[in-house]
Amino acid sequence: MTVTIGRRELLAALGSAAAAWPLSAHAQQATMPVIGWLNSETPSGYAPNAAGFLKGLSEAGFVEGRNVAIEYRWAEGRNDRLPALAAELVGRRVAVIAAAGTPSALAAKAATTTIPVVFSTAADPVAEGLVTSLSRPGGNVTGVTNLGVELVQKEVEMLHQMVPKAAVIGALVNPAQSFAEAATNDALAAGRALGLQIHVVQVSNARDIDAAFATLAQVGAGALVVSPDAFLFSRRGQIAALAIRHAMPAIYYSREFPAVGGLMSYGVNIIDGYRQVGIYAGRILKGEQPGDLPVQQSTKFELVINVTTARVLGLEVPFYLQQLADEVIE
Repeated sequence: MTVTIGRRELLAALGSAAAAWPLSAHAQQATMPVIGWLNSETPSGYAPNAAGFLKGLSEAGFVEGRNVAIEYRWAEGRNDRLPALAAELVGRRVAVIAAAGTPSALAAKAATTTIPVVFSTAADPVAEGLVTSLSRPGGNVTGVTNLGVELVQKEVEMLHQMVPKAAVIGALVNPAQSFAEAATNDALAAGRALGLQIHVVQVSNARDIDAAFATLAQVGAGALVVSPDAFLFSRRGQIAALAIRHAMPAIYYSREFPAVGGLMSYGVNIIDGYRQVGIYAGRILKGEQPGDLPVQQSTKFELVINVTTARVLGLEVPFYLQQLADEVIE
């Protein structure tokens, strides 16, 4: 089953009112360039990132419904549907495919060698086979990488500073991700370096999340690190709430987690990465070639701490982390 969401539905998911375009604009839509949006998750779960994409697209001079149309394809958490959804967009002859997340990017790349693809990924795009080089991607694919997997060790270190008495730290990893093994190995290596036991729990669907916290409670995990993943991002509210319910301080890779009640995050600004994807899509619509656009690497990292959640968990945020934090959420 194809899941398609139009402009009004997406804006509703983003919490914005749909703009009322003149009838003439709708008449012109058939002649507008069309961007295909390919995502493995749900509209509501990925709304902040989609908003970032639309912002970047507008910065490049394109506004949905005015001078560009967007066809949305959402796999609703089923990566096995991505190849068929990518094929639909290719059959639709879209001008550009914006692929959100590594599974979507790989599906889009496999579906076409001619339609430009702009991706966002937490993995190494060269290692994943998306591009041959970051500086000169070549071919029809380029995009943005936030290198989220490489930050796992730093996240474990910061979590240990926040909860130094936690001898066992849980790690949520989605085995469906191509970089799941790398995320697991990084977490285990960080644990060894600090003399901590890392208990990895694999999570790939909504049912797994409750079971994962029950398992971590049984093994006595005193803290939690959540690895980068589109599915886990889409369930951030549920994960943050369960971490509080189980009195399990957690660190995440995106500020969107502490924004909904998570304890802390360390990583790049993912929404800004999607803004860059939008800018690249606009530049390609204006005639630039994806192979000539270097893959953008996020270089700004931010530490975000939700002090309200810290108080709920009975934690005193170390002064060092308070000074280091880029944002403190009250």
